[in-house]
Amino acid sequence: MKVVVIGGVAAGPKTASRIRRLCDNADVTVVEKGEFLSYAGCGLPYYISGMVEDQKELMATPVGTVRDSVFFRNVKDVHVMNHTEATAIDRDNKKVAIRTEGGEAQELDYDKLVLATGAESFIPPIPGVELQNIFNLKDIHDADAIKDKLAKHKALNAVIVGGGLIGVEVAEAFQEMGCRITLVEYLPNILPMMDPEMSTLVEEHFESHGVRIKTGTKVTEFSGKDGLVEKVVTDQGEIPADIVIMAVGVRPATKLAAESGLEIGPTRAIAVDDRMQTSDPDIFAAGDCAEKTHLITGKPCYVPLGSTANKEGRVAANSICDIDDSFPGVLGSAICKIFNFSVGRTGLGEKEARDAGYDVVIAHAPAPDKPHFIPSAKPLFLKLIADRKTRKLLGVQATGPGVVDRRIDIAAVALTAGMSVDQMAQLDLSYAPPFSPAMDNILAALNILRNKMDGHMEGVTPAEVVEMHEKGDDFTLLDVRTPGELEQMRIEGATHIPLGAVRKRMGELDKSKPVVAFCKISLRGYEAALILKQDGFTDVKVMDGGVLMWPGELVR
Repeated sequence: MKVVVIGGVAAGPKTASRIRRLCDNADVTVVEKGEFLSYAGCGLPYYISGMVEDQKELMATPVGTVRDSVFFRNVKDVHVMNHTEATAIDRDNKKVAIRTEGGEAQELDYDKLVLATGAESFIPPIPGVELQNIFNLKDIHDADAIKDKLAKHKALNAVIVGGGLIGVEVAEAFQEMGCRITLVEYLPNILPMMDPEMSTLVEEHFESHGVRIKTGTKVTEFSGKDGLVEKVVTDQGEIPADIVIMAVGVRPATKLAAESGLEIGPTRAIAVDDRMQTSDPDIFAAGDCAEKTHLITGKPCYVPLGSTANKEGRVAANSICDIDDSFPGVLGSAICKIFNFSVGRTGLGEKEARDAGYDVVIAHAPAPDKPHFIPSAKPLFLKLIADRKTRKLLGVQATGPGVVDRRIDIAAVALTAGMSVDQMAQLDLSYAPPFSPAMDNILAALNILRNKMDGHMEGVTPAEVVEMHEKGDDFTLLDVRTPGELEQMRIEGATHIPLGAVRKRMGELDKSKPVVAFCKISLRGYEAALILKQDGFTDVKVMDGGVLMWPGELVR
């Protein structure tokens, strides 16, 4: 069996290696346009920052062996043709046309073909984008060029265009290299994978580390002198720039597939079934060029990640070798590190859930990730999204210096299993004070959802409270924190009655007005709301997330 794999970074090598493990009679050839094979592209920002000292570490096995063409031949028995471009697919005759770096044209026969062509950086046609020192970060060559620029010039003005995962990770790397950084994002918030109130927390964290964030800003031109970029022109003004990183996203690399007549899905990626088979039964696709299915909505989606590429590569190999296997889809799980913050999400965001027709219930739950008496306890901000009708969890987002990955991974497992909020709230998670509170953060957040769905609590988001103020609504914003907390920070215009005094002083409140109660995280706000309701207050809400999630100005 002759198998040709086009693409040698993530899904391609995984597929090729798996096929050779399973099928002794398989003759496997990998065609790769570039030089480097099976490297960790997600590690490039950490190579730029110096955390990863040698580029070879990104291409090496855990014991230090570089995964080059010799490695694949000797260890995997896979023939690799790097510096070679696949130019056309003849599906009728099962041939792939290739062209070597020297310009030599050849053809490769195949019985099965695997497309692992990955994704391409999107470079918008902005005037001046061709100037020198404007980079994207697609591969190791790009990273080397950026490192070289940073090594030769200190204290550069760096502008990053795009606030997605790559953009924010590069921002941290540049800050560690001593650059003055401005991150420009066209959308209202950076990290569009997160909901706005969660992204806002990350933006504030960036600003606290000296990174200037300009959201809702459109780049209109790059200008310079002698072919070198000098400034970025936006609709909000000009920004000096010695180096620019274009990080506005990627697109699936499907030109080869489309020209051969394979079906392209609605996300513009290659349409595949759960066996990674394309519209041609002898051609498979895996990785960033292939369309995904969202596990919650069941609809096509495009989520390019190296972790997904490796799983899909294994399924494609199993399918080619007649082993029953399938790839069910993705949840869009993602995580990144920004200075001492982690940012993660899985499942649907709030808007995605509403657009999909769910009756959405949300919960914000900021709290320490360990008991307060453990010195290493750090703040963790959680947002949970659920469906009121089915009581199913739909998505989880988390950020902060606390432990994010554990909570996101717990949620991803539960979402995959289709667990209800009630089932999840009873999960027997491991507990000891050095690791988590007795009631883990995600379990506490799930109970907030249950209280809301069961009618024990009516919540309102901090953003909605700001909107109520702006509209001139007549309501009482009740702060039930301690006097000491009030001295540290407070919300302008809030009425202060400590929780312990609410029963005695509730007569000071106007029962005819709506009341929104809050505290630091709104656990005490919830208790105050219950006290007021028991005394006859009819319109009492709790401000989700408390003062820690407040998006407006605080008086300090």
